[in-house]
Amino acid sequence: MIPGAGPVGRPGERSSGRPDEGPCAEGGADRATVRLRENGPDDPPRYAPEWLRLREGADAAARAHELLDPLRVRLAEPLARPDGMVVHDVGCGTGSMGRWLAPLLDGAQHWILYDRDPYLLHFAAAGAPHSAADGSRITVETRRGDIARLTPDALEGASLVTASALLDVLTAEEAGALAAACAGAGCPALLTLSVAGRVDLTPAHPLDAELTEAFNDHQRRDGLLGPDAATVAADAFTAHGATVRLHPSPWLLGPADAALTAQWLRGWVGAAVEQRPELRERADRYLTERLAACAAGELRVVVHHHDLLALCRPNGGAS
Repeated sequence: MIPGAGPVGRPGERSSGRPDEGPCAEGGADRATVRLRENGPDDPPRYAPEWLRLREGADAAARAHELLDPLRVRLAEPLARPDGMVVHDVGCGTGSMGRWLAPLLDGAQHWILYDRDPYLLHFAAAGAPHSAADGSRITVETRRGDIARLTPDALEGASLVTASALLDVLTAEEAGALAAACAGAGCPALLTLSVAGRVDLTPAHPLDAELTEAFNDHQRRDGLLGPDAATVAADAFTAHGATVRLHPSPWLLGPADAALTAQWLRGWVGAAVEQRPELRERADRYLTERLAACAAGELRVVVHHHDLLALCRPNGGAS
């Protein structure tokens, strides 16, 4: 699952865009490059690697480095595995979380990458880093699966659970199960880039607030957490005795990010219109204006997210 700050923010919503479109080409919001078409109704959603590569730099710049020091302290505790860390990366997509985090941590690491899509797992394994911050070896294995399979037994021996842009496409029950699994295994969790439900566009436009509200409603459809994800997950981890830290991790998009901004705009507006079809006529004009400003280097966007670090009590942790 790779939504979060992505154009649509949920699996199974929208087909990929045309590959020959320019980064700021005018067009409908249905052209967001979010996922590949499925072969059939039972196939898992397939997110386009092009979109994931497009957002990887902005994701890396946004993630909260302030959470790394307390995480390093925990990972260096005496109870840590002598043969190195075992990191479970849930909903790994093309592996951007590992490419960001693994080289920032010392020590040997074995990453277990989970995703529903074997196509993305291939990219994740092929692009995995080989060396930790201190030159120690990094190894990788892949497992096809999703959040429903992440149990305390599955996490036995885990040093850390990570995910990026995942929490907002979970239900409260799924977020609770994730917290329970981490608590049961006594391992910390670093869960980054959950949408916060706020965007700031410069220059401002009268329709910004209405589109934001519609998009947030779209994110909450079918019981998904959407912009409530970080708060709900924090409460779930706290209920299991974890120490939880939340930190802002906004995308800061300017003229140098025109390709990403244009794709984000198409998906953001498209989801808002899908939620409130009566917005379509005004939203089409809005999108045309915003894409023109993007192409001219005149648009700046802040997409707000939260990163969450949950330090669960070691060894399962009841007090």
